[in-house]
Amino acid sequence: MNILDKIVVRKKEEISQRKAERSEDSLRKSLLFERSTFSLSEELIKKQPAIIAEFKRKSPSKGIINAEADVQQTTTGYVQAGAAALSVLTDIDFFNGSDENLQIARKHNDCPILRKDFTIDPYQITEAKALGADAILLIAAILRPEEVKQLAAYARALGLEVLLEVHNAEELQQTALDPQIVPYLNVVGVNNRNLKTFEVSIQTSIDLAQMMPKDTVKISESGISDAENIRILTEHGYQGFLVGEYFMKQADPAAACQALIQQI
Repeated sequence: MNILDKIVVRKKEEISQRKAERSEDSLRKSLLFERSTFSLSEELIKKQPAIIAEFKRKSPSKGIINAEADVQQTTTGYVQAGAAALSVLTDIDFFNGSDENLQIARKHNDCPILRKDFTIDPYQITEAKALGADAILLIAAILRPEEVKQLAAYARALGLEVLLEVHNAEELQQTALDPQIVPYLNVVGVNNRNLKTFEVSIQTSIDLAQMMPKDTVKISESGISDAENIRILTEHGYQGFLVGEYFMKQADPAAACQALIQQI
């Protein structure tokens, strides 16, 4: 069982518990549920090259990255530094995230916010809207193509945008290039991390870019830590770059974000 399998097992337990504690009807009555959302895809196109700056305290492969960073200070600092959007981890067990972190980021920032979690159930999408997210993440590696379609369609019906993450050509072909799924996607993200070896290479993004239509709004994720990487990937058609670990491992994540943007 790899780490993704373990996360999904735990996520199913968590969702079951959450459903018992709070109904979807209750979530729909949340103050933020009816808010007009910001468009992640439009911001990525408009703000070139666009950085999606991530608030992430921990990862399964790296352990604790930054246990002390303040959510409000970091996320507002990211936006002031020029980030196009925010990504906030809400997974508790494996990433030390929380719903509260997303709510704090929402309260203090007028920009697109991605709820970064392992979405496998429509309930989580209702949660995302209630928390103030503008977009959700769907990971092709943990979903069947028909599940991607169903979850993406539900998210779009709620007014949320969909970022679909792929790791290889097979996932890309089965989901992001499927004519029945494409209409429900807003952004395709290529994760440069090999899930079997945990090795990271931007060559993954370069290779998969050649398979995607030119009008696909696409971002590159993992292993991006310098302006040269971003320049290379921009040449291959990437509009956005999700950066988390590199920023969060610095003493001042927002200052690191500003420095990177200034170097592009």
